[in-house]
Amino acid sequence: MRNAVGAVDSVLLLGGRSEIGLAIVERLVRSGARRVVLAAREAAVSMLESLPEKPGAESAGTIADARDRLLSAGATEVHPVDFDAAAPESHADVVAAAVKLVGDLDVVIDAFGVLGEQTTYDHDPVAAAGAATANYTGHVSTGIAVAAQLREQGHGTFVVVSSVAGVRVRRANYVYGSAKAGLDGFAQGLGDALHGSGARVLVVRPGYVPTRMSAHVPSAPFPATASEVADAVADGLRSGAEVVWVPRRLRFVFAGMRLLPRSLWRRLPR
Repeated sequence: MRNAVGAVDSVLLLGGRSEIGLAIVERLVRSGARRVVLAAREAAVSMLESLPEKPGAESAGTIADARDRLLSAGATEVHPVDFDAAAPESHADVVAAAVKLVGDLDVVIDAFGVLGEQTTYDHDPVAAAGAATANYTGHVSTGIAVAAQLREQGHGTFVVVSSVAGVRVRRANYVYGSAKAGLDGFAQGLGDALHGSGARVLVVRPGYVPTRMSAHVPSAPFPATASEVADAVADGLRSGAEVVWVPRRLRFVFAGMRLLPRSLWRRLPR
């Protein structure tokens, strides 16, 4: 539950090694959150053995590193929970495990996924399908499970880290972009379904954010840091926003990009 002054107290991060996700959690911890659950692949094992995330996933180091970072920021509890995006049958159990550890969930952050390279996907349909699972279908089962919990609680915010890549899909990253487009649409629909329940969805649309996952991608105009995304999310939680763009100017940039004729859009550099 939120604490006596209405600040976030408990947080579940789906994608417990995500650099963006951890920046958001740290920002919330510095503002008063005290109980955190980090859900990631082999999280419980890596807490003991310092195992890194498997290649391809967005990673900020080990779960032990993340725990220490959040405890230093002011968290009093940081719990690891095993979570596999490709195992939808387990996702309701992950949410239930988090509730068992910290009680009602004030904020759930959906920040897992992979970026990969379009040139690889062009020649490897299996890898492309795996990326689509990590970036879209895995979010559907987790989102439905989270929504059920928040609806039962009668409060809480589901923060979904989308991307401007899904606003209009480019040929340079159409596997990733199409999955983000699906995720964005799903998150908006889920938010509408939760309307009136006391729970809500906050969709986050960052542009290029330099992280380990995006290190192989050239920088794009109007980049943002993970800390700037975290600040925007904190502001969105306070204001009750449904969508935040990071940086804000991208909202107007993509309003124009949506109007470009397809013949011009496909000529954008890869």
